[in-house]
Amino acid sequence: MAKKFPIIVLTGPRQSGKTTLAKALFNKYEYVNLENPDVGLFATNDPRGFLKLYNKYVIIDEAQKVPELFSYLQQKVDDDNIEGQYILSGSQNFLLSQKIAQTLAGRVYVMELLPLNQYELKGAKIKDFAQAIITGSYPRIYDKGIQPNDFYPSYIKTYIEKDVRDILNVQNLAVFQKFISVLAHYAGQLFNANSLSKELGIDAKTVQSWLSILETSYIAFTLPVWHKNFKKRLIKTPKLYFYDTGLLAYLLGISSSKDFMISQYKGALFENFGIIEIIKNNKNRGNNNNYYFWRDSNGNEIDLIIEKGEQVKLIEMKASETVKSDYLKSLHYIDALNDNLALSHFLFNSSQKTQKRTNETIVAWDDATTI
Repeated sequence: MAKKFPIIVLTGPRQSGKTTLAKALFNKYEYVNLENPDVGLFATNDPRGFLKLYNKYVIIDEAQKVPELFSYLQQKVDDDNIEGQYILSGSQNFLLSQKIAQTLAGRVYVMELLPLNQYELKGAKIKDFAQAIITGSYPRIYDKGIQPNDFYPSYIKTYIEKDVRDILNVQNLAVFQKFISVLAHYAGQLFNANSLSKELGIDAKTVQSWLSILETSYIAFTLPVWHKNFKKRLIKTPKLYFYDTGLLAYLLGISSSKDFMISQYKGALFENFGIIEIIKNNKNRGNNNNYYFWRDSNGNEIDLIIEKGEQVKLIEMKASETVKSDYLKSLHYIDALNDNLALSHFLFNSSQKTQKRTNETIVAWDDATTI
């Protein structure tokens, strides 16, 4: 894409490897970090002078720190007409930035880099799905041999101290930290702002606002309901998930495989793990799909739906190696209701080997590349 667009945006969570990847792929580019106070001040006070100094083939890290720079970048790349002129990276979601939409439309390719997937972690010798879920997938954990219980407290502290203050002026950080902890118990469930507001003693608008902060900085996200109703009454509330199951397990107090296997949150954690693994693999292949879940008022549900035109993938998540007929029955529930969509069916479970059957594919926990 750097051969087709003047600006490439690489966004994703803190510590997902954005800077490492950008420097590795564009190793002859100059590197500048706007988180450096002097550099950030220079870019803010004299954007033209900044872009005159860093005029081409530059990686600009933490670019969201100086959003005013985007307007000047527009003029710069239009005048210079150089493909791959700037690589912008940052730990806040540029997709939500009005500055990008307003000033750089048509000039920028946006890629989201999420933490490592199981395909990328093949060399890490992860023994089972419980270990994979508890450890999470941030590169530094594996690169430096850091225990999750040492990594995640620091990650949360850094996130709250840096990103939350940058994105929104949250007055009571202690309540916000409690909000994150409480939210973990809602992973895999319908997101109900009113229930959370009562539990935390804050209003529902604040809950929605704080959730948007977590979405902007790649901590949590919501999965919308698939719009196909097949003349059925649908649940309209989105479901909540976390971008990293290691962080989610830490917030839930789960620190060992034994804890995980007996936890009431085992199913929710595995479902979250499966969904984010599938999303990671698709994003890494450049597949900009739409992701949904489906549930009608009678409780019939499909955990994940990937829609691309008339091609629709239906995926169930089960933390079990046993393939029960009930699992497959729910997976095929909408087949008879289908209005000419091309449906394919997948059961993502804790098995060790992927099996392609006549009517569905049973996908091993470390083989989401199949979907």
